[in-house]
Amino acid sequence: MTTTTGSATDPRQGAVVNTAPERPPLQLVPLIALSLGYFLVMLDVTVVTVAVPDIRESLGAGTASLQWIVDGYSTVFAGLLLLGGGLGDRLGHRRMFLWGLAVFTLASIGCGLASSTAVLVAGRLVQGAGAAFLVPASLALLQATYPDRAVRARAIAIWGAVASIAFGAGPVVGGLLISGLDWRAVFWLNLPVGALAVLLTLRHVPAPAARPAAGRMDPAGQILGVLGLVALAGALNEAGSQGWTSPTVLSAAAVGVIALAAFIVVETRLETGLTRNPDGRRPLLRPSLFRRGAFSATALIGLLISLGYYGMLFLSTLYFQQERGYDALRTGLALLPSVCMGLIAAPVFSRIAARTGPYVPMICGLFLGSAGFLGWLLAGSDTAYPVLLFALVATGLGQTMTALSSTAAIIESAPADGAGVASAVFNVSRQVGSAVGVALFGTLTATAGHLTDGLHISAVIAAGAFLTGGVLALFARRKNAALRSS
Repeated sequence: MTTTTGSATDPRQGAVVNTAPERPPLQLVPLIALSLGYFLVMLDVTVVTVAVPDIRESLGAGTASLQWIVDGYSTVFAGLLLLGGGLGDRLGHRRMFLWGLAVFTLASIGCGLASSTAVLVAGRLVQGAGAAFLVPASLALLQATYPDRAVRARAIAIWGAVASIAFGAGPVVGGLLISGLDWRAVFWLNLPVGALAVLLTLRHVPAPAARPAAGRMDPAGQILGVLGLVALAGALNEAGSQGWTSPTVLSAAAVGVIALAAFIVVETRLETGLTRNPDGRRPLLRPSLFRRGAFSATALIGLLISLGYYGMLFLSTLYFQQERGYDALRTGLALLPSVCMGLIAAPVFSRIAARTGPYVPMICGLFLGSAGFLGWLLAGSDTAYPVLLFALVATGLGQTMTALSSTAAIIESAPADGAGVASAVFNVSRQVGSAVGVALFGTLTATAGHLTDGLHISAVIAAGAFLTGGVLALFARRKNAALRSS
């Protein structure tokens, strides 16, 4: 049977009748619930940074403890993402989203009540675990809740814009809360937001149709995946402060590489074994997923944009504080034109992606961001702030546009029963890219003769990363077009 769309003439009245199917409306309440969860995760990446001096004074925390309070969150987040995505695919994404919200919110209570550094560090690690289960489930629920491509593009745009606002507002919100109350307020803020997200999810986010996973679970892959990713993320975080040749960094990196190599071997054998025994153990991550050209290219783009943007965001923060003498609040305000570009990128992305798909705005964002990084070559010790606005705006808009497009593309390129793991792979890629960018650019700046010299070298590398991403996006677009036409 053939279905036609378009316009037809009503023979009884001679009027033109529109027979095109109506696009489903964007349901806002489920989107608010899912966006609030991601808001919490992104806010706590940056809001704690400005609280470090007060935490040091209040708890008597040493340098190593303070580093774990800041970086331990992202280390556990990156390390458990793959496990969180796999459990979501098996046990249900709505269940994992709620569980992640509950863990994150309860850990925030522990952080707010912490009477010692050890308790606060433990609370931050548990927050990272909750985030790792929450984020992949959130993306998978977006895919299930908004199956229409154009509507999903709008949903992802809003979801990503909320996260961008949370990330950018973190230092400002933290500064205001600390100045008006104390450092514990940055954690108490999570309670009402988390509770509202749980309530809205229970009432308005339906559980996707069950897809029971055949076969048994993969404990070896789960252990190796967590060990490898935690060790690698920890090594990258420590490299920024201890240097790349530190015994701690080298040991952790070696453990991470060996564990991940073993993980690949185990997963490949399990996937191959399923062809002979469909009821055998299912791999946590199917290596065949990376044979999809569009998926692999998009995952690599996620690494490149985070390496370039977050590495330069770290350096630009140092530039405004150390080179220009700005305090934390003024630095946060100076960076707002970059970190809050989601407000502009979201509606632009949703309009373009609804007509062309995610790859056209991705390509535009990558080339715009590459040009924006070169604008940092004008930065000097006395450069007027308006001169830097192009660099700030172009890199922020390009990164956010690319991140939104990549999120939509990774969902499109993944199989329906692997949305959780696919989104986890993408987020792991972004976390690794961010850690590499901060560590690499920090090292370049430390070894350069002057901070601005390191800033300029890093800006060229960041521009090259985005340019490489643009070439990959062109390749991914062709691969995706061939896949959709076959």
